[in-house]
Amino acid sequence: MKNTPLEKRIMQLVTPILEDMGFELVRVRLIGGTNNPNLQIMAEPVDESRSMSVEDCAEISHEISAVLDVEDPIEGRYTLEISSPGLDRPLTRPKDFVRSCGMEARIEIEPPFEGQKRFKGRILAVSEEEGGFTLETEDGEHLDIAFTAVVRAKLVLSDEMINFKQA
Repeated sequence: MKNTPLEKRIMQLVTPILEDMGFELVRVRLIGGTNNPNLQIMAEPVDESRSMSVEDCAEISHEISAVLDVEDPIEGRYTLEISSPGLDRPLTRPKDFVRSCGMEARIEIEPPFEGQKRFKGRILAVSEEEGGFTLETEDGEHLDIAFTAVVRAKLVLSDEMINFKQA
């Protein structure tokens, strides 16, 4: 949910391309130092009943590469990686939390709550209007967390999740 200024710039560049192709941007991450970093762009089809294919990733890569080559937001060499979120998806948008209500997640927040930054628990409720969600921690505590406080959030892959997705 928190992105660097460069990641935000890249998001602005690639979002219209993805939307024109029928995809939504899930996440942009620039991983690594200044020497050949990895630019990870995660997307998924707007049509939630449709799966993302390897061919989709290749087509997205081709379209985004052309724009990034012209705009040149990253100095030097980098590796472009296009992927779909997968089952243990990152939670980057309020709609991701809504979709994942009842599931277990790992959450990292800033600033810390009572000295703690990382939590694992079940997403109990989401309020897009209030801009946050309620997490039941492993200790049974209920925490109300604002989306703006989330640094990283990711679903925890479990048998329960796999069975839920297959149903």
